[in-house]
Order: sequence, then structure tokens, then C-alpha cells
Amino acid sequence: MSIGQLWSQTFPPKTKFRAEDVPDLSGKVMLVTGGNTGIGKEIVRVLLTHNAKVYLAARNVDKGRAAIDELQKDTGKEAILLQLDLCSLKSIQGAAEEFSSKERELHALFNNGGVMFLTSGPHALEVTEDGYDIQWATNALGPFYFTTLLMPALTAGAKQSPDGKARVTFSASIVQTKSINYDVMTDTPARKKMSADQRYGQSKFANVVMAREFARRYGDKGLLFNSLDPGKPLLRFIKIHLSPMLYPAPMGALTPLWAATSPEAADLNGKFLIPFARVGVASDASQDPKVGEKLFEYLEGVVMLDR
Repeated sequence: MSIGQLWSQTFPPKTKFRAEDVPDLSGKVMLVTGGNTGIGKEIVRVLLTHNAKVYLAARNVDKGRAAIDELQKDTGKEAILLQLDLCSLKSIQGAAEEFSSKERELHALFNNGGVMFLTSGPHALEVTEDGYDIQWATNALGPFYFTTLLMPALTAGAKQSPDGKARVTFSASIVQTKSINYDVMTDTPARKKMSADQRYGQSKFANVVMAREFARRYGDKGLLFNSLDPGKPLLRFIKIHLSPMLYPAPMGALTPLWAATSPEAADLNGKFLIPFARVGVASDASQDPKVGEKLFEYLEGVVMLDR
């Protein structure tokens, strides 16, 4: 990443896209992971106010219901709870089956849920029930599996849409590694030597690769895939505290909303988007087809074993 783009992502210009610019979404079905808090909850709020039918996916049922109640009071519209734990392959499969039993079409999937850094305490080296590093499972493997399982609904959504499109976003980050080390996905000695920051950055690099490869494979079916930096996490990474650099959740929601609803973004398949509602320049490594093919070969191997 160039110094210019790093600066531009950290201190983005005034946005030209606002929540009010989201078009009417009547008849659209949309799903937001991690929708009970932060940016995810703000995405749900805007979608509801623009008449979408919204599924709010959350790991914790009580917190999900509390968010739905709060949003209903604020908007007069009620989201639908979908229990989803992104670090559990069993939970992901169950959530996809539940959604598919209720809806034939999906017009936008916001892969927003994830975990960040886990740099200290007992969770820093946590491993999931399936045996994978917690950050890799939640930020990369989980969203890949969930998206793959919902592909029939997304394809149907594209066919039903007036513009022939369905859209998927992956929340990446300004914090990214330059490659993927496949020796640290499970509880190996190599994983213990890799810092939590690096494991986080690796999962976010994978989000960019993933979006690019999905776009390459499914773009001809009317499916749009974007990775994006919503504009929040740099401070934790560089270990300083300068609160003005952290933008509030409604600002963080703008780029994913732009990607998933704006007519302007309909021709940006596979692109890496940056704050706020702009096209960025992804690293050369993340755009390498060989890197994408290797990642998909690995991920497909994992989820096929689970099924």
C-alpha cells in the first residue's frame, strides 16, 4: 500500500455518499452478520429505514433480540434474528439452512461480523471447536463458508433484481499482511510464534483475496463481490490513542452500504473499497489469481470435510 493511500484511508476526505442516498429497497432481502452491534447495527438501521427485509445475524441470541428491539423503536421496522456463530462450521451450516428455509432469494450479504486482534489475555491463542485459529475462523473461513452456502439464494436474488445483480461485501481492514501462512491455521508451533496482530492482518488479507476470487468465478452470474475497509481499526494496530481518528459507527457503515446498494458501485466487481465510498488500490499480492486459487483450494477442502 502506498503512503498516499495509507494517509487517504486514515484521514479520508468528506464523504459524498450519505445514508440518505441509499435507494428504496422495497422487495429486497438483505442479511448482515454481526448485526447486533457497531457498524453492523448501523447497516441494519439504514436498510430498515429504506424498506429492506433484513436478517440480523448474531452469535448471542439475547444481544441480537435486544438490538432488534432497539432498532424497531428507532425505525418502526423489525429485523429478523438469525443465530450465527462464525467461528463454528456447524453453526454456519445451521444458519444457512434456516435462512434458506425462509427465503428463496438474497439480494445483499454483508459479511460484517468478525473479531479484532485479541492481543492479550486468554483469548489471544484461542482455537475454535473445529480446531482453527479463532481469528482465521471468524474473519475468513466462516464468511467464506457462509457465502458459499448462500450462493443459490444470491444467484436467485440476482435473477429477480431489476438490474440483474446481487451483492456481497467482506469487511477487510487497513491492517493486512502481504501473504497467507497456511501453517498457522490450526494449533501449531508456528501459530504460537505469530503475533495476534499478524494473524488478524492475515485474515483481512484473505478477505481481499476472497472477494477478488469470488468475483472472478461468479461475476458472470450477476453476483458482485467487494472487500472494503470501513474506516476504523488503525489505532489499535499502531498502539496509540487518538480518538478523533476513530470514526463513529454510522460513518463506518457508509462504504458497505454504498457497495451493496448504490447503482454507482454496480460496475466495481472485485474491487477493494476504502472510506468513505471510494475505490482503493489493493495490494498486488491480493490480486494474483494464483493466490486466489490456492486460498479457495484450501477453504473448499476445509468446508467439504465439514459436510
